[in-house]
Amino acid sequence: MKNIKIITVLLFAFSLQVLGQNTYDFLQLDSSPRASALGGAYVASSGDPNIVFYNPAGITNSENIPISFSFLKHLADINSVSLASTFNIDGIGKFASALRYINYGNFEERDESGAELGSFNPSDLAFTITYGNHLTENITYGASMKLIYSNIASYSSFGVAGDLGMQYLLPEQGWNFGVSLLNMGSQFTYYNELNESLPFSVQLGASKKLERMPLQIFLALTRLNDGDRFKYFNIGAEFTLSKVIQLRFGYDNMKREEYKVASTSGLGGFSFGVGIDVAGYDIDYAFSSMGTIGAMHRIGVTAVIK
Repeated sequence: MKNIKIITVLLFAFSLQVLGQNTYDFLQLDSSPRASALGGAYVASSGDPNIVFYNPAGITNSENIPISFSFLKHLADINSVSLASTFNIDGIGKFASALRYINYGNFEERDESGAELGSFNPSDLAFTITYGNHLTENITYGASMKLIYSNIASYSSFGVAGDLGMQYLLPEQGWNFGVSLLNMGSQFTYYNELNESLPFSVQLGASKKLERMPLQIFLALTRLNDGDRFKYFNIGAEFTLSKVIQLRFGYDNMKREEYKVASTSGLGGFSFGVGIDVAGYDIDYAFSSMGTIGAMHRIGVTAVIK
């Protein structure tokens, strides 16, 4: 029975490689509908509590106490939720807390003869706490610590990771620049005694608000630590149609390559979304194409406690 369970775990882990080549690859999923609609080019954004998942320095310029909830509908029965909030402590700086959870649906568990033993629901969970502050008037910095837990049937894994980030803001010129080092850490307990690497990522990006157009452009290199670093580029655009409506479009070059089936990617790697401000609530939706494989849908709500 032990062997069949190990095989089940390995097959399940293999099926998740669409997300990457490491353990805890759920950390690479876009938690924010806005960020997803912008193609994941979010390292230079700020003010949104969901920036904690992309660059901890970005929490420094958030106002009041914003709270954000997001839901992701992935393929098949895979669903994910996230919760993020920032708050200020006078004389100390900005803090944020965030929770990310993903459930992979129901799986049957069988023994060597194929007899059904029951079912299990694999899942991943990460809790993050973040600190950010100003280094100078225009430079902010931040650091996060993550506690990560993952389980498949009777197997589980626990790990700790950290993020570091900086941003350089030029509000009068409409420029933001950001750099972040994400998921630096290690497993403390392993699946089947196999110590795997975390999805470490070095990101560099910029955003620009155009002066005479209601348009903000986002650019990012999201895997500068990778050998094919320049394949990991992301582009996003946000059009402000009015005080209450924003339209967003994005492109993720590496995802387009990953979603290619045979010789076509379809619309894989492209995304779009909309943001609506209703009575003080920011409601965001994002559609991310995976080409012929399918699509992901995200929805989120952000509110501010004054």
